[in-house]
Amino acid sequence: MLTDRLDTNCHLRPDDIEWLHALVGDWQLLSDLAFSDLVLWFPHTADGVVSAQGRSFVALAQARPSTTQTIIHRDVVGDRIRADLKPMVERAWEHQVETNSSDQGQPSPARMRVTAVPLVRSGRTVGVITMHFAVSALRAPSTLELTYRRCATDLLEMVSAGQWPDPAQEFTGYSGAPRVGDGLLRLDATGKITFASPNAVSALLRLGVNETLEGRSLAGIGAELQRATGVAVDESQPMMLTGRRAQRSELEAHGATVTLRSIPLYRDGERFAALVLCRDVTELRRREKQLMSKDATIKEIHHRVKNNLQTVSALLRMQARRMDSEEGRSGLTRAMRRVETIAMVHDSLSAGLDETVDVDELMRRQLHLAAEMAESEGSAVTRLEGSFGHLPTGMVTPLALVVTEVVANAVEHGLKPLTNQQEEAAHLTVVMSVQRHVDAAGRQRLDVDITDDGVGLPEGHWEPGLGLQIVRTLVRGELHGSIEWGPGEGGRGTRVRLRAPILG
Repeated sequence: MLTDRLDTNCHLRPDDIEWLHALVGDWQLLSDLAFSDLVLWFPHTADGVVSAQGRSFVALAQARPSTTQTIIHRDVVGDRIRADLKPMVERAWEHQVETNSSDQGQPSPARMRVTAVPLVRSGRTVGVITMHFAVSALRAPSTLELTYRRCATDLLEMVSAGQWPDPAQEFTGYSGAPRVGDGLLRLDATGKITFASPNAVSALLRLGVNETLEGRSLAGIGAELQRATGVAVDESQPMMLTGRRAQRSELEAHGATVTLRSIPLYRDGERFAALVLCRDVTELRRREKQLMSKDATIKEIHHRVKNNLQTVSALLRMQARRMDSEEGRSGLTRAMRRVETIAMVHDSLSAGLDETVDVDELMRRQLHLAAEMAESEGSAVTRLEGSFGHLPTGMVTPLALVVTEVVANAVEHGLKPLTNQQEEAAHLTVVMSVQRHVDAAGRQRLDVDITDDGVGLPEGHWEPGLGLQIVRTLVRGELHGSIEWGPGEGGRGTRVRLRAPILG
């Protein structure tokens, strides 16, 4: 909804669109600080941006606070604006002034206050935010709530002027990004802490900061921790810790890790304060290190298995060369081909540890190598049509073995002269066509057709050899699918059809 409305609007500049996307991506911070539900309104037609005639508004995005109960329980994205809200939003859009409504007719004590805030960039209105806040007459706000609201007011001034967020500086690269509820520090213009939420105090306590935080320099705390631990930090970190730069960083000490995010606050072009969100991510980083260690171990295992299989293949090749029996040499060659196939799969798996694997390049190589290793006289050309896409790792090895056996069988038995003239060279083309589709039950399925233009199937009843028996076992037992052999188009050559569900 947001992308469709903004990206196709001829009255918005690309930087306006980028800024609105950045705002919606980060305005949960504003919602939490203001204890308010947020709704972004935009004209319902492209001409409504510049013309007031017949203008209405549509909700493009919505945010609910995590620091208090939500007021707007229903998802309003895509809805046309209500009649009671339209005058406020229209006035904010047209005159670029903040419009308040202290009472929207809600029964006491759950009275609602609505504020319409224009979003102005380069003198043009590019959107309106309504903030919906429940006013309780029975309870006085705490110091924390008052500070949060003060921070929200300061941040809202920057939002209204199009100064925050800055897409060039704000980013979401860190996992475990801090939120308001995780911990909040407010700094003055010099970088001293003027307020610390209880969760922020607890987070820094994990780092060994035991003294009172108010009145201390956050950059000084960071420097003390660095000297105590000897951990090298980014040279730009002091700029972040003094609130001069919008940035994210981490502090580490005594086995604990706290991630920080600094947001400078500006008024009339002057920086007067900064917000620093902090979160204890010690357990998260510990788990990440464990996963990285496990990933590295698994990759190393795949790599070693590949090396061992290649060693086995080399031994089989040496043994095959010493065999006097043609039947024995052929059997060892087939075994070597199967071992090489499994080794190639492990080589691909050692490059990444995703739950799914893009197997197109693997199958393209496997198709070519299987034909090349099976050639005796003549030549075979292979071609892959379609795409396997990403498949579960459990399918890759049996599928690669099946493809290898079927293609090798096609080349071995199909590469024979098509005439009685022995001097004529034998040629064979093997085409593997792949298609993914969804069946009537909504399940992903894989269809693979392997066709060749060779001599075709033997006449009458024929029994598959060991290789094709292995294929049938793999298809039924590992791939949970079916496979069948038949004549190719026009009765020439062979077509092998493999059908299997994509599980996992």
